Amino acid sequence: MASFIIKPVHLRCVVRTGRILSQHRTGKTLCSDRSYTTEGDNRIPKIYTKTGDKGFSSTFTGERRPKEDHIFEALGNTDELSSAIGLAREFCLDKGHTFTDQLDKIQCILQDVGSNIATPRSSARESHIKRTKFTAQPITDLETWIDNFTKELPPLTNFILPSGGKSSAALHLARTVCRRAERSVAPIVRSGEADPDVAKFLNRLSDYLFTVARYAATKEGNEEKIYKRTE
Repeated sequence: MASFIIKPVHLRCVVRTGRILSQHRTGKTLCSDRSYTTEGDNRIPKIYTKTGDKGFSSTFTGERRPKEDHIFEALGNTDELSSAIGLAREFCLDKGHTFTDQLDKIQCILQDVGSNIATPRSSARESHIKRTKFTAQPITDLETWIDNFTKELPPLTNFILPSGGKSSAALHLARTVCRRAERSVAPIVRSGEADPDVAKFLNRLSDYLFTVARYAATKEGNEEKIYKRTE
C-alpha cells in the first residue's frame, strides 16, 4: 500500500514522498520523525523496502496480513479517493474556485481516515487507539459546507449525469470513488475494527462532492446534463 508504509520495527507511517504522515486535527505526528538511516549515516533512504514481496503488509499495530485483506483494500480505496480529489482540485484551481482550501483539508483528513483503518482494534494497544482516534468534527464541517453551497444552487428536480465542465466532472468522479471507499470501510466498522465516524465521514463526503460538483458547474456557467430515458 503505497501511501501507508507501516513497519512494525519502527512503528511509523510515511507517505510515498518520505514525509511523516501527520494527524491533521491535532498537528501531532502519528509516527516517529526519526530518519530511516542510522545515526551518523547520511545516505539517502530508499523508497522500496522489499518487506511486501511475499504478499503481506503490516498494519500500524505491527500485525502482518495478506495484501488482499479488507484492511488494505479499504486503505487502497481511501488513497485512490485522495488522488481523485487532488486531480479535481487542480481543475478547480485553474478555474479560480474558492473552495479548494476545503479540498486540501479533506485530503489531510483522509490521511487520518487511513490511520484509523490501519489500526485494527483487535490488535491495537491503548496508545495506538489514542493516536489514531477519529472524531466527528470533520463530519460537522462537511454538513456546514453542504448547507452553504446548497443555498446557492437551483433546486434539484431531475437526475443529473456527471457533467458540467472539467471541474464538475472530476468532482463527480471523486464522488464515485468515495462511494467505493465507503463500501469497503463499512464491514470494518461493523466488526468494531474502526471508528464509526470514519464511515459517517465518507458517507457525508460523497454528498459534499456531489454538491460541490454542481456548485462548480453553476459558477462556471456550464450546463449539467439531465438524465433522459432512452427509447
